[in-house]
Amino acid sequence: MDDVAPRTQGRVAARGVELAYETFGQAGDPAIVLVMGWATQMIAWPDELCEALAGRGHFVVRFDNRDTGASTHLEHVPTPPLGEVLTRRRPPPYTISDMADDVAGLLDGLGLASAHLVGASMGGFIAQTVALRHPGRLRSLTLMMTSTGSRRVGLAKPRVYARLLRREVISGRDAAVASAVETFRLIGSRGYPFDEAHVREVAGRSWDRGFDPAGSLRQLEATLTQPNRTRALHQIAVPTLVIHGLADPLVGPNGGLAIARAIPGCRFIGYPGMGHDLPRPLWPEFVEQIAGLAARGERAERDRRPGPVSG
Repeated sequence: MDDVAPRTQGRVAARGVELAYETFGQAGDPAIVLVMGWATQMIAWPDELCEALAGRGHFVVRFDNRDTGASTHLEHVPTPPLGEVLTRRRPPPYTISDMADDVAGLLDGLGLASAHLVGASMGGFIAQTVALRHPGRLRSLTLMMTSTGSRRVGLAKPRVYARLLRREVISGRDAAVASAVETFRLIGSRGYPFDEAHVREVAGRSWDRGFDPAGSLRQLEATLTQPNRTRALHQIAVPTLVIHGLADPLVGPNGGLAIARAIPGCRFIGYPGMGHDLPRPLWPEFVEQIAGLAARGERAERDRRPGPVSG
């Protein structure tokens, strides 16, 4: 791509929180909104991937979920012990539905009536919930390395689950970077070269933008108490694609397959050797698949519009 896509940054008020966002491309082009996963900032969506999607004629928006990065951190919200939330003795500080409503508020703040939505991991839980709570705001739905919310599918390998629930005190930037490297060596794509330099770069920038273990716990409690959406997913009518690593140790690929079976007309693409990350060699493939689905969504949107009335 010869021309670099125009970029803007800002914050919008979204139903009680402020969300930091960055855009790539021209505001008049069909919008693609990228929703990232648990305890992960918007910069984990690679610049190159965002620029490539913008180069395909899209207005690309990435943003920090609540409690991450430069968005609102809900420090004033009481955070119960995880055990009390898991046993339903106390509710989580907020829910996946609240985070889905944040996305709808982001669209409102940016003046977007609808968008193509892409969600990864927890971002996939959020994106599915947007599709169910705000169906008129979507033109297409791409779900990456995510699941239905059912406790029977998409389960993590025990060693991975134990690592992510480990109580860990991060003493500074270097420790945060080292922890990220350890995590992604565990959950990343064994079938592709480990891009340690990229992991270190994103982890360092994430520390600089706003490292918040308490916010991560609040997101985790929302994730672990989400409902099983399997039956409700039958209601989704926009073009939908599921992308999943067949070697994903954090969200088992049968979680993605369960989504594809539940949503009418949904396609499933599984990549051998891909784990729970976005390996660099697959970025062009992700762009092709997301842009291709968005084109289908645009055609479907045109078909839904009423034609001219002849007199």
